[in-house]
Amino acid sequence: MLQIKSSAFILIALHMLMITGCASVVEDKHSYREVGIASYYAESLHGRKTASGERYNMRALTAAHKKLPFGTVVVVTNLKNNKSIKVRINDRGPFVKGRVIDLSTAAAKKIGLLKDGIAKVKIVVIN
Repeated sequence: MLQIKSSAFILIALHMLMITGCASVVEDKHSYREVGIASYYAESLHGRKTASGERYNMRALTAAHKKLPFGTVVVVTNLKNNKSIKVRINDRGPFVKGRVIDLSTAAAKKIGLLKDGIAKVKIVVIN
């Protein structure tokens, strides 16, 4: 009987660890702001699954961020031309050192990022 209770406890503990391990490391997303380098997804990734399970749609206004929870809406402002766009976080990344967000092709186009491929941006959570 003790072994069954121990096993149940271990299973519950592992489950809780998995849940908290998958949680975002951003403690208060409502006051989250960040400045850094943005890039955008290659068109060749169109239709592939994102970390959230959605398919990447290059025409949608979405983005990948390392920490913000899926579904978070942020305003990304290109600091070179002051153009802004609202995007929804639906993926993880970017996985290139020094970059803070990967934008969909459509979002990158709206803020003038396509030509250079990268830009210094400000990210502000609005939802």
